[in-house]
Amino acid sequence: VTVDDTGVTANAEGKKIVPAGTILGGGVLADPSKVAKKAKTSTDKSDAEGVLLNDTDVTYGPASGAMVIHGFIDVNKIPNQPDVAETAALKQITFLK
Repeated sequence: VTVDDTGVTANAEGKKIVPAGTILGGGVLADPSKVAKKAKTSTDKSDAEGVLLNDTDVTYGPASGAMVIHGFIDVNKIPNQPDVAETAALKQITFLK
């Protein structure tokens, strides 16, 4: 997928890094020409489509990344725990504790 750079804050070295384990959405599964963005979640609905596999550097604009859409994810190794809506949206991903 192409990972969006919008809203990503630069770190101390001036790099914009989207961390591995970020839950992504944005319609990329239906339309690969779209950029993957951090999933939008309301109380009972999420547009989550997958989990970013590796840290992705978007310092110079949108960049290629790998997104897990089927598999197992250890929640202790990702930056944020998925909420109930994200877990429900990611039907083919099992989150392990």
